[in-house]
Amino acid sequence: MPGLLRHTVAALAVFCVLSLPARAAAPCEGALGTSRVMEVPAAGLQLGTKHFPQTLDLTDGEVVLTFDDGPHPGTTPAVLKALAKECVRATFFLIGRNASAHPDLARRLVAEGHTVAYHSQTHPMTLADLPFDKAVADIEKGFVSVDKAAYGSASAHPRTPFFRFPGFGSSPELLKYLGDRGIDTFGADLWASDWNPMTPDQQLKLLMERLDHQRRGIILLHDTREQTARMVPAFLAELKAKGYRVVHVVPAGVTTAAKP
Repeated sequence: MPGLLRHTVAALAVFCVLSLPARAAAPCEGALGTSRVMEVPAAGLQLGTKHFPQTLDLTDGEVVLTFDDGPHPGTTPAVLKALAKECVRATFFLIGRNASAHPDLARRLVAEGHTVAYHSQTHPMTLADLPFDKAVADIEKGFVSVDKAAYGSASAHPRTPFFRFPGFGSSPELLKYLGDRGIDTFGADLWASDWNPMTPDQQLKLLMERLDHQRRGIILLHDTREQTARMVPAFLAELKAKGYRVVHVVPAGVTTAAKP
């Protein structure tokens, strides 16, 4: 009987071990990750030292990743895959007509936790060169197109009070218009110059040289550029290796004014 009991206890022990749920590794364990979330008030702010006197309150080593001109089916999914692998969240400034053409990608951005913002309807170069009423119409149509694509509906209030001018082509009148609406204008603190053809390795070297010099800031990239899509995995790995930290910006309560 003692021998039988001993075998029974051993069998139960094996059963219990096999029955315990396997401890799944944390999906972001060892990844670069998103170090913190920064709430930005809908207050008509003008951010980014490339064009404005002030920027986000980032500490040494903190970066905000932003992507312009998407979504684009040939490149945006690769960027999203790289960001998801490293558990990094970014802000995407979408062109309205691109969002309308690819609503599945606009919805994917929302589903994966990224911030969806606005980059006009047609990306004129530049809005400041258009008559004021036509520029405003293009901005407003972009708000509606992006919101319908990403969320299924739009109202007089854009879902996210973040806008970036195509080519940074703003004017005092347009900045005031957005400011009166409580919409923040995002510039940038540094960029990869990825509108210029270069290899992903060349682009990475250029961007890291600029970042290592500046040590913080809003970074501008384009998820529509193949060279950028190919560079992003190595860029995220470099950020992690050098101890940089990614900050995700979100609206602090969407309370923008209705358009006049």
